[in-house]
Amino acid sequence: MSEISTRELRANIAQYIDAAQSGEEVIILRDGVPAAALVPLSVVEAVDAAEDELLAREATARLAADERVYSMAEVLADIFEGRK
Repeated sequence: MSEISTRELRANIAQYIDAAQSGEEVIILRDGVPAAALVPLSVVEAVDAAEDELLAREATARLAADERVYSMAEVLADIFEGRK
């Protein structure tokens, strides 16, 4: 894993994208403080899959506990209610 400044990233972005694509994690520093990371897409996909699995397990556990089940319409109404 390497750490680079935003200036270094701007100057050599293709090089760091290639590094991430090859499996290297690149930490981007802003004013010497870690601010972001370039990681292989496989890492992002793995995190997304793990999050989906966790949510599915939580939903399964709630259904098994006989908790109330909400319809998609109810979920969407709850999500968008605060956006008005």
